[in-house]
Amino acid sequence: MTTVRLNRELKEKIETISQTEHITKSDVIKQALEIYFSIYYSEKTPYELGEVFFGIHGSGRKDSSTNYKEIIRKKIYEKRNH
Repeated sequence: MTTVRLNRELKEKIETISQTEHITKSDVIKQALEIYFSIYYSEKTPYELGEVFFGIHGSGRKDSSTNYKEIIRKKIYEKRNH
């Protein structure tokens, strides 16, 4: 058995999840630790872990960092010729 001291904010979050999910506070903590350990011991790089979040606000072009000059030239050309 292990004892952990938590601040009020963490206690309230655990209590809220416990009530919402209808599981014990111990189970909430166990599940959170399992998620933490799966990330901590993952062999993925930081980029691979966050890859799903990258580019969600961009144009979706995968070549924009290497071909940005050409992209800008095309945009200027299109604007001038309309």
